[in-house]
Amino acid sequence: MTVTRRQKPATAPSSPGRPSGPESEVHAGVGQRLASIRQRYTGGRRLLVEALIRAGRPLTVTEILDVRPALPPSTAYRNLAMLEQATVVCRVQLSGEFSRYELSEELTRHHHHLVCVDCGSVVDVTAPARLEDDVTVAAKEVAAATGFRLESHRLDLIGHCQACS
Repeated sequence: MTVTRRQKPATAPSSPGRPSGPESEVHAGVGQRLASIRQRYTGGRRLLVEALIRAGRPLTVTEILDVRPALPPSTAYRNLAMLEQATVVCRVQLSGEFSRYELSEELTRHHHHLVCVDCGSVVDVTAPARLEDDVTVAAKEVAAATGFRLESHRLDLIGHCQACS
């Protein structure tokens, strides 16, 4: 079985400040989602989205501010809340730690997480199709047996990363 790390959206050469390719599609999707709730795609929100695109993994607010130091913490929290309301970002809450944020799967693609219990690192991975199919079937069976209305699933694999092993 092969598990692949989820890749960050690649960008083709473009004019300065104007992403193209998958990154520009993400920005277009963000703009549409914000417009649907009558919000603008401001510079601060763009900085947050770009930090999440470049990271390719869920980030804490502290990690976002480390790569975007010009962004005031209050602005980051306020804009993350708005981006979450617009379904641009999702909060990833792992037991016993700060919330992490990542782009919505509708803007990127479906994936799962490898979570290190030692250092707290979180890595996005794409499961092989067979595993994904098996998890989907099992989740539907559990939902049907309990009367639960299933929307999606998330799989967090908990263990020790290569650096901590």
